[in-house]
Amino acid sequence: MSSSYQTPEDLLLARQLAEKVPMESQAWLTFDHAVFREGGHIGAKQREWIALGVALATQCAYCIDVHVRGAKRLGSTAEELAEVAAVAAAVKGGATLAHGLMALRLHEGLGAQAGPAAAASAPQA
Repeated sequence: MSSSYQTPEDLLLARQLAEKVPMESQAWLTFDHAVFREGGHIGAKQREWIALGVALATQCAYCIDVHVRGAKRLGSTAEELAEVAAVAAAVKGGATLAHGLMALRLHEGLGAQAGPAAAASAPQA
């Protein structure tokens, strides 16, 4: 039994997962290779920065590992990666605030119907 939910050794299971769903795995690999190709309108280092920012925001430990390694291989500095983290944090924080706006709108739309009596009779998730 593992002592942790996420370990670097988990990545060794990727082949087993791919063998269980070969069509889906191949489709994902084709897409992933297309996204991280050479050329295009943005450079490889910037692609790694974007991927790292998304990995940080989605909290994918394996993705963070892969994309930090990729960014370092392409010459990224610790300072650049710190800025990537700051941008990701700001965007995720902004998204949280944006959803807060939606929560306010939904709250206003409910009016008095969602008072304490309505909350007591609402189905529980």
